[in-house]
Amino acid sequence: MLTVRNAQDRGLAFHGWLKSFHTFSFGHYRNPDEQGFSDLLVINDDRVIAGKGFGEHPHRDMEIFSYVLEGALEHKDTLGTGSVIRPGDVQLMSAGHGVAHSEFNHSQAQPVHFLQIWIVPNVQGATPRYQQQHFSAEEKRGKLRLIISPDGAEGSLQVRQNARVYAGLFDGAERASLNLPQDRHGYVHVARGSIELNGQVLNEGDGVRVRQEQLLQLGNGQDAEVLVFDLRPHELPGMP
Repeated sequence: MLTVRNAQDRGLAFHGWLKSFHTFSFGHYRNPDEQGFSDLLVINDDRVIAGKGFGEHPHRDMEIFSYVLEGALEHKDTLGTGSVIRPGDVQLMSAGHGVAHSEFNHSQAQPVHFLQIWIVPNVQGATPRYQQQHFSAEEKRGKLRLIISPDGAEGSLQVRQNARVYAGLFDGAERASLNLPQDRHGYVHVARGSIELNGQVLNEGDGVRVRQEQLLQLGNGQDAEVLVFDLRPHELPGMP
């Protein structure tokens, strides 16, 4: 069964320097029907103007990854990490027993557009860690490239949860499919463009809950960039 979450139904926070669409409940946006899905707690679609960003703030016991679509994002944290994330880069910060970080637009001239995604870990109080990897457009073109997994398979980043995340780029006749195990949930997020999922047209910002549906077929994309999540069949109690 596919349940579509239309982009226009997402929450919106606008702070002048930040425009953020919330797929699930976050901050001041509360929707009792959108409290995360399985271990996927947050998908924020953020646009930050030049030179601005999120000042240093703490997290604990959360797996947080950033996926840059346009521009460059500058990351600093209390682990001593300093990096710049650009399109194709994936950053994964495991907050563990506690870490503070900042995320700023690296450019003084251009905006940055990125997704920030939170996954609930399967262990608490672990040692914080930071990972970053580049996945080329060629690796994702017309296919689903594994970018996050529990065991770091295929050069993916290692997440502290039984979850897998795939990224793909699709245009025209390019097609790909993913077989979910029978006992798994899935979630599909269209980061940009439009695409068909099992014959259903999805547009930028749309999301789809997948239950009791093993074969996911993606195709007929128009400059589409897509994230696909393979998740436990588990419902979260909601955003704290």
